[in-house]
Amino acid sequence: MPFSIMHQKNRYAAFIFWLPILIGLVVLFLPTFYDLANGLWTDDEQMHGPIILALSIWLIYRKWPQMIVRSEGSSPALSGWFVFAVALWLYAIGRSQQILIFEIGSFILILAAILLLTRGTTALKVLWFPLFFMLFMIPLPGPVVSTLTMPMKMAVSYVAEHLLYWADYPIARNGVILQIGQYQLLVADACAGLQTLLTLEALGLFYLNLVQHSSAFRNVTLVILIIPISFVANVIRVIALTLITYHYGDAAGQGFMHGFAGMVLFISALILILSVDSCLHFISKQRAMNSAAPA
Repeated sequence: MPFSIMHQKNRYAAFIFWLPILIGLVVLFLPTFYDLANGLWTDDEQMHGPIILALSIWLIYRKWPQMIVRSEGSSPALSGWFVFAVALWLYAIGRSQQILIFEIGSFILILAAILLLTRGTTALKVLWFPLFFMLFMIPLPGPVVSTLTMPMKMAVSYVAEHLLYWADYPIARNGVILQIGQYQLLVADACAGLQTLLTLEALGLFYLNLVQHSSAFRNVTLVILIIPISFVANVIRVIALTLITYHYGDAAGQGFMHGFAGMVLFISALILILSVDSCLHFISKQRAMNSAAPA
């Protein structure tokens, strides 16, 4: 039998095998993601949700051929049935009681269960990062976010005030409210909150997964430094919004430019991540050269 015909038959068999599973996932979770798209994901603090989902699906697609090859001949893991049962229980509770942590978390668990039941533990080891990455689209409980967000907003407001004051702008601060000229700006959760930090942490982890550094020092250091990078990016965003409002008025600060400042946040964070990674590359290279010198 010619190779091309056999390859087409294998692809057709794989399509027939995975199609019912895909249909089941769509039927089960399409209402969930529809509600998210028309509800939670329209909030400034949760707009990263669909981006995280799209990137996770792309990562799965990217690693899928590797997963198929490495899991060839692997036995299904019976533990997948337990994971599947827990996932369905969480979905039922989350959907009926509107507990998004359970409802979205069940989607990740069901994907893990499907991999265990169809391709074994090897498949889960190959695709662990896309599933882990999906955790960043799960909204945290409100009290936790509020408790951790306030100190971050205070710190960002404090730094933004002092930098603008140093630049000779007429600015004052009362808590998280900045007074510049005749305008007052409230530093909102979306500008300097916990969700922003988690989103930028996800951006950094996604970058590390793409570049696949072999240096553990470089990977761990960059993950840790993403926290101060996030803080700096938030300060840049608040300063940008403050200056836009001061020079062009409140309408500009709350209109298109407010969304543009969000883009500034992620662009500045990406530039900082790339810059820090370049510095870590130089340091790692110097360490390797110094280690090799005595030999």
